[in-house]
Amino acid sequence: MGYLRYVAVGDSQTEGLNDGDEVAGYRGWADRLAELLAAGEPEFRYANLAVRGRLAGQIRAEQLGAALALEPDLVTVMAGMNDLVRPGFDASAVTANLEAMFAAFARPGVQVVTFTFPDVARIAPLVRHLRPRVIDFNERIRETAGRHGVLVVDTFGDGITVDPRLWSADRIHATPLGHARIAAAVADALGLPGSDASWGDPLPPLRPTPIWSRVGRELAWAGSVLGPWVLRRLRGRSSGDGRVAKRPDLLPMFRV
Repeated sequence: MGYLRYVAVGDSQTEGLNDGDEVAGYRGWADRLAELLAAGEPEFRYANLAVRGRLAGQIRAEQLGAALALEPDLVTVMAGMNDLVRPGFDASAVTANLEAMFAAFARPGVQVVTFTFPDVARIAPLVRHLRPRVIDFNERIRETAGRHGVLVVDTFGDGITVDPRLWSADRIHATPLGHARIAAAVADALGLPGSDASWGDPLPPLRPTPIWSRVGRELAWAGSVLGPWVLRRLRGRSSGDGRVAKRPDLLPMFRV
């Protein structure tokens, strides 16, 4: 279990958005996992190459080579959601990019971990039409990962992954609690000492929300998140324009 060189690739979720801020910096599930891995391992090093807004093809083009050059013994790959939500989503093409990364990373002595995606219909009802895409894409991820011995953290069937307390107001990025649960899920999948399946335990029940309040929240979300996202697409812009990886080099962890 002594991983010493962990590299994370992906988009905004792996970058850690909404677990921190632009001033103090973002922590995120990958940082949290690295902290667990660093405990008692003075030689442990961690790099995070993820950049918000990146599509799977961009992650492959921009992050794969850099990650391989770092010679990791543990790699996490979270990619595809930015592709899935776009009108021209090509599941076969996106899966091919994932498979190319899995094949490149899956070398002797290297553990690769990837993820399926939760039920977006239960997180953001206004985009529930995407649910069949998510189900199909998740199955492709499982099949592709299986061909390369990649460990899958499967989030679709677990009720905790759609609890609103794990998701920020934008319903795209996890809250600090959500990032902590993702890190714990990976630790459990890896069988790290002290980890278990309690990451999937439900939170205390929420009070029922009146329908008028739910409708109001959906309208507010459409105006504050969905609308600006559509506008960026029409302008050919991305939230990651001009961004670079927050942690491009393998460095020690200081937060333990």
